[in-house]
Amino acid sequence: MKTLKEPQKNEGRNVISILETVDIQTGERTVLAKFDYLIEAPNWTRDGNRLIYNSLGRIYSFDISKLESTMIDSGYATHCNNDHVLSPDNSQIAVSHHTQEDGQSRIYIFPLKGGNPVLITSMAPSYLHGWSPDGSKLAYCAERNGQYDIYTIPVTGGVETQLTDFPGLDDGPEYSPDGKYLWFNSVRTGLMQVWRMNADGSEQTQMTFDESNNWFPHVSPDGESVAFIAYNKDDVAPGDHPANKNVEIRLMSSVGGQFRTLVRLFGGQGTINVNSWSPDNKQLAFVSYQLKD
Repeated sequence: MKTLKEPQKNEGRNVISILETVDIQTGERTVLAKFDYLIEAPNWTRDGNRLIYNSLGRIYSFDISKLESTMIDSGYATHCNNDHVLSPDNSQIAVSHHTQEDGQSRIYIFPLKGGNPVLITSMAPSYLHGWSPDGSKLAYCAERNGQYDIYTIPVTGGVETQLTDFPGLDDGPEYSPDGKYLWFNSVRTGLMQVWRMNADGSEQTQMTFDESNNWFPHVSPDGESVAFIAYNKDDVAPGDHPANKNVEIRLMSSVGGQFRTLVRLFGGQGTINVNSWSPDNKQLAFVSYQLKD
């Protein structure tokens, strides 16, 4: 385990970030590194060798064997948030970047090895969450006409397709490995709960029914399990997923039913905003936090 010092002037939360993994079967946690600054939202690369995370607007690659981080060249996309997804072939990364012109989040794609970003969504704000297994579409949450709903768009850009239409917040859309479903979270029942729909937006079905606010469902590579983050309903409003809260990472079957708590931690925003399953289905990566004195 290493403690990595801040690469540049800190912005945002005054925290120590702890990059961890947890064994799905045993619940054993392993600390990979501590960062003396804010990092968020690890993606596991398809080869299992690296974790991709964001920090201070940039995207980084963390080598698990060497316990070292390297910044990925993202061209002018230097205000990336914690919504980033790897392509199915592991060659590209899609990010949500806040443009300098208006500060709004738009979706871009650039090579995972680094390179110039390509704008995909001209409309804003757009917050990326999913890449279809066949590589053809991106799924995201977007505000259009004062309402946040779920949309898809070809990876080459073009016309977006609206999949949900609810006067609240639908967020976090992510494809199942077979491409049949999109998992997401919605506040339409009064609390934030996990939902599932067909990839075309039909048959929207509630999948969790407890008294927590449940966010960001992530399907395992084998399609068998779903991990998500849960907030105490008395701590946050249903439409919020703030930082610096006592939260749980929970696990449930992809067919629904009871969940079990995998991890209890101090975190929330930035912990598992994106899919962080290991390729072999055995571990999850996440970020917990400590407040600085």
